[in-house]
Amino acid sequence: MVIELPTVDRRTVSFAAPDPPRTAPITWGQRALWMAIRRHGAGQVMFALKRWVAVPRRAQADPDRVYAAIAALMARHASLRTRLALTGDEPRQLVADAGELPVLLVPTTPGDGVGSGPGDGAGDPAAAARRVADELASVPFAHADDWPQRVAVVTRDGVPQQVVVVFSHTTVDFRAAELVLRDLRLLLARGRIDGAPGLQPADSAPGLQSADIADLERQDRLRRRSARAAAYWVDVTRRLSRDTRLPAREPLSPRFRRGVLVSAAADTAVRLLAVRLRTTTSTVLLAAVARVVGDWSGNDLVGMHTMVNNRVPDGYPMAIAKLNQLALVPVDLTGAPTVAQLVPRVWRAALDGYRHGYYDPQTLSDAFTAAGLPYATGVNPHCYLNDIRLSADDDLFGRDVTESAVRAGMAATTYAPTDGFARFTWRTRVEILDRPGALGLALTADTTYFALDDIERFLRALEAHLVDAAFAGPPVSGPRLAE
Repeated sequence: MVIELPTVDRRTVSFAAPDPPRTAPITWGQRALWMAIRRHGAGQVMFALKRWVAVPRRAQADPDRVYAAIAALMARHASLRTRLALTGDEPRQLVADAGELPVLLVPTTPGDGVGSGPGDGAGDPAAAARRVADELASVPFAHADDWPQRVAVVTRDGVPQQVVVVFSHTTVDFRAAELVLRDLRLLLARGRIDGAPGLQPADSAPGLQSADIADLERQDRLRRRSARAAAYWVDVTRRLSRDTRLPAREPLSPRFRRGVLVSAAADTAVRLLAVRLRTTTSTVLLAAVARVVGDWSGNDLVGMHTMVNNRVPDGYPMAIAKLNQLALVPVDLTGAPTVAQLVPRVWRAALDGYRHGYYDPQTLSDAFTAAGLPYATGVNPHCYLNDIRLSADDDLFGRDVTESAVRAGMAATTYAPTDGFARFTWRTRVEILDRPGALGLALTADTTYFALDDIERFLRALEAHLVDAAFAGPPVSGPRLAE
């Protein structure tokens, strides 16, 4: 691993855990990602989660406390001590009981937000943390050799300010990353985790680790669940059309293009709909994206892929593992329903999709082959909706929710093209992003079917559907709108 950062030092953090070393197969979630990594090659840099936490003043006053917290975190969670060793067609998990973690020490610089000159100590640590996280994530993990996370400490005048952790997605999903960071914050603040007052009893011990999940997935009951999921996927896939009314054309180079629409109006509209329909903002967005996909494809039944966290079973909510997998949700658009009318259909279809979203990818592959259907080959023709917001808040406090204000706010919506990709898994992928006071709506599309202008038109149609639906029913009222 070669990472170019203006480090003034490196520190090695030694750790030792009370549990012995062990091996285990990879989990179903890991297997799905491993298949994707083999398809993407160097594109595996996409599979990193970038996070950072501020160092509390108590730990700033005692820098050794920061490194002790990192060591304790490694000892606490076996998943953070797990490498993937290739021993055949796919890796196995190798869990270490002790080892050393290199920690990069990175000073803030004048370019980090503020500061006027070298050594003035005025750099912004949060800006530096973002920069460092980007650098750490830019190099693919060597899963057989690297620990599944990279750590850096951002300093100002030699004092720790931020701890940056970049996780390999092979080891943690979004929820697991947040659980690890919660523990890191507690260790930085208190120096220990021992079930102190205010914590739930479950918080005094770490959750299931990745190797534990792998052991569970070998049980007959979960193998049967995987077989049921495979049957569901085959049945739904047979009913979905791969065709589209969009004309094929010579693709651009790079073939896949991405654009981002940032809309405060859509943000308010989604919240209004979620409150009025007594559902989640994620369900509203799934319905809205399905509506636009149907408009563009001309199909009355559209396939929507989305992510399911798979944390309902006993022992899974606190697991430090990659549990999230793709779900397949068929959305029936017969009768051209509005977004609001679609929500009940989408809710029922999504529940069924989520119920069948925990499976062994090899079982799915075998079932698709037996059915004569393609599996993870070429470009998936169905839409992937990836809601990657860290907060899906739906409150409306402080917002002007009048129709005139929300529609007027559409004039402030911005659109910008971003990255291009030579290879990509999806014909269309919509991402839902956190943006200050707004929603980020991103579309990555195959230019075989989408002209560059089509990407913006798709996203603006999505915004319009949301706003129209928000004001097509009875107005939202009550204490949620106070202030």
